Amino acid sequence: MAAKAARIDADVLGVIALGGAVGAVARYGVSRWLPQRGAIPWQTLAVNVIGCFLIGVLMVCITEIWVAHRLLRPFLGVGILGGFTTMSTYATEVRTLLESGRIGYGIGYLGGTVVTGLLSVVLGVSATRSISGTARRMGAGDE
Repeated sequence: MAAKAARIDADVLGVIALGGAVGAVARYGVSRWLPQRGAIPWQTLAVNVIGCFLIGVLMVCITEIWVAHRLLRPFLGVGILGGFTTMSTYATEVRTLLESGRIGYGIGYLGGTVVTGLLSVVLGVSATRSISGTARRMGAGDE
């Protein structure tokens, strides 16, 4: 039993590591394609908003449309999208904006990223449900 649990953990960790490498390279590609201009770190905002949209798409696909392989969510969600998006860079950039005296930019970037990220998840979920023809039905206990 312990050997099986260790094998499963190794499988999951392996696909997360592989996906994380792919996501990090993709994030680097976006930073090269969209160089820093002005006070707002557009590259980080772009990858985080795109990542939020894609996690919305992914969650609908693997929970409502497909019967997903057990390694798909760790590979795509934790690995690729986790490696692609970046909370640490976002937090550092907010701090840098605030410390440099660009308070309005810092607060706008701080709040704007959260709002656009949440809206992107909702848009990803809604678009995927609409395109796939699935609609989540509210049942007993749903709020």
